Amino acid sequence: MAPIRVALIEDHDLTRMGLRTMLNQQTDVEVIGEAASGPEGLKLLLSAKPDVAIVDIGLPGIDGVELVRQFRESLTDELPDAAQTKVLMLTMQDNETDVLAAFAAGADSYCTKNVDINHLLGAIQNTHEGNNWIDPAIARVVLKHSSQVQAKNASTAAQPNTIEIAVDSEHSNVLAVSPLSARELEVLQLIVEGCSNAEISNRCYITVGTVKTHVRNILNKLSVDDRTQAAVRALRGGLVT
Repeated sequence: MAPIRVALIEDHDLTRMGLRTMLNQQTDVEVIGEAASGPEGLKLLLSAKPDVAIVDIGLPGIDGVELVRQFRESLTDELPDAAQTKVLMLTMQDNETDVLAAFAAGADSYCTKNVDINHLLGAIQNTHEGNNWIDPAIARVVLKHSSQVQAKNASTAAQPNTIEIAVDSEHSNVLAVSPLSARELEVLQLIVEGCSNAEISNRCYITVGTVKTHVRNILNKLSVDDRTQAAVRALRGGLVT
């Protein structure tokens, strides 16, 4: 299997060098380019067309959020490969405004810079596979926002580019009929912690195929479309801690 082609867009030289060194030691990841500013990063994404772009939110020139927004808006039918690029935002902060702005701009995943290498690799893998990976600390920020929005206007449908998950009587009834099993709760906890399918497989001593089955069942029972929504709903509903 070809390695995941990663671009690093980070203005802090030591941080960027550290990330490059760690990732280059992995057989399933290949760093294909680097940039130290927003404008340079935008050019890199459009020319190199990486599988996953790791983008610092606090870039000079244009910040990471604006970079992602401009990148998504630059995509046309003439750049089909670039349209496949997934974006993993990286930051030292878990500021609510920045987190929500990043997702609204088109980021696929979000994690803090203090994430360890195993979780970073899991984030890269999940993001590459088309899943939304969200750092547990960030999930709590999203959860807080979602709860505030729901409290303000519980009857208003979620707007585009926002992450809002309602807990309603229909969902409660679904869980009453098809409650999560002990194993599904275990898998759900690991999803919230940001584990990839492979990591869940190793920690639960089950095959990746079985993990995928559990994840599919969890999404169905929670009435959500992806792992990010499952994590937020799990935290809100007290299904995990």
